[in-house]
Amino acid sequence: MIPPTGLSKEAGDWLQGPHLYTLYNSYNFSKHQIELLFVVGFSSALIFGTAIGTFADKLGRKFNCILYGIFYTICCITKHYNNFFVLAVGCILGGVSTCILFSAFESWLIHDFNRQNIDKSLLGNIFSTSVLCNSIVAILMGLVAQLSVDAFGYTTPFEIAACLFFLMIVYITWNWEENYGSQETSVCLSLGNAFQLIKSDYKVLCLGMIQSLFEGSMYVFVLEWTPSLNYAKDFLVIKEPLPYGLIFSIFMLCVMIGSYIFKILSQKMPVESFMRYVLIVSAVSLMVPLVFRHHLFILFAAFLVFEVCVGIFWPSISTLRGKYLKDDTRATVMNIFRIPLNLIVVTILLSNLSHDVIFISCSGSLILSSIFQHFLFNLCQENLDSSPSLNKQQTI
Repeated sequence: MIPPTGLSKEAGDWLQGPHLYTLYNSYNFSKHQIELLFVVGFSSALIFGTAIGTFADKLGRKFNCILYGIFYTICCITKHYNNFFVLAVGCILGGVSTCILFSAFESWLIHDFNRQNIDKSLLGNIFSTSVLCNSIVAILMGLVAQLSVDAFGYTTPFEIAACLFFLMIVYITWNWEENYGSQETSVCLSLGNAFQLIKSDYKVLCLGMIQSLFEGSMYVFVLEWTPSLNYAKDFLVIKEPLPYGLIFSIFMLCVMIGSYIFKILSQKMPVESFMRYVLIVSAVSLMVPLVFRHHLFILFAAFLVFEVCVGIFWPSISTLRGKYLKDDTRATVMNIFRIPLNLIVVTILLSNLSHDVIFISCSGSLILSSIFQHFLFNLCQENLDSSPSLNKQQTI
C-alpha cells in the first residue's frame, strides 16, 4: 500500500501542516479564533468518527478511502477564502477525512494481508517501512510547502495537495479491490460489538487508552509548537519569520529516525515492553517548555526528541492494533479509540488554557499512557513468555 497510494495520501496531508496556522494568522484571525477552527475539526472527528469507522467496515474500506480524497480536496479549496464560516466547513470535512485516514487505509491493508495468508509477524516491518517512507515524504513536502509559499503565497501548498488527492482517487479506483468488515450486521449492532470487545478485553481497552492519550497530546503539540517557537523567537528579538516548512521537515526527519529505532528495538524486545519507556521520554520532552520557555534552541531540541518518540509510536501502535483487534470491526474500534482523543484536544482548546497548563496536560496524558502501556505489558507477559517466536527476544 505504500507506493503510490500511501505516499500520495500522506503527501497531501503533510503539505497542509506547516503553514495552516500561519495561513489563518495571515487572514487576521486571533489566536482564539484559530483555536476555534481547530476545535471545529476535532469536534467533527468526535461526532462523525465512530459512524465513519462503522460505515468503512460495512460499506467498504476502498469506498471510504475514495471519500477521504474527495472530502480533503474540498477542504483544501476552502482555504482560499478569508471567511471564518467557509473555513469552518473545510475543517468539518478535514475532521471526517482524518478519521478515514487513520482507520480505513490500515483496515484495508490488514484485511488484504490476512486474505493473502501472509505471516502476521511481518506486519511490524511493513508499518515501520511505511513510517520511514512517510517521513521521507513529509520531509520533502515540508520543503515543497516552504518553497511554494515563498514563491506564490500561503494557499499554494493546499492547491498542490488537492492535485495529489485527485491522483490518489484515480489510482485507488482502478487498482484496489474492495474489502469489508462485517456486512451482515447493522450499524448499531456493529457499534455494539465494538464496544463489547473493548469492554471485555482489557488488552484492547489499554491499547485504546494508550492511543488516545498519546495522540491527544500529539495533536495539541501540533497546534502549539508554532506559537511556542514564535514566543521564544520574539524573546530573542529575532525579526525574521521562522522557516516553518524547514522546521517541519526537520521534525519529520526525527520521525524517520524514530521509525528506524523501532526496527532495532522490535528485534530485541516486545513492543509492549519498550513502549513504556518511549512514552516516559515523550512526557519528559514536553515538560521542557515549562522550564525553558524563553530558550529557543533548548525548546527546539526538546521538540525534536518528542518527534523521535512519535516515529517510534506509529509503527508500534499499528503493530499492536494488528495483533489485538478483530478484522470484522477493526475500523469501528479504531475510530472509537479516537473519541477520547478528540475530547482531550477539544477540551484543552475550548478552555483557552495558558501555555504552561497546556504542556502540563500533555505531559500528564503521556505519563498516563505509559501507565496503561505497563498494564498492557503485564497482561501480555504470560503470552509473550509462552510464544516460541518471542521467547527469542529479550524481555525486560
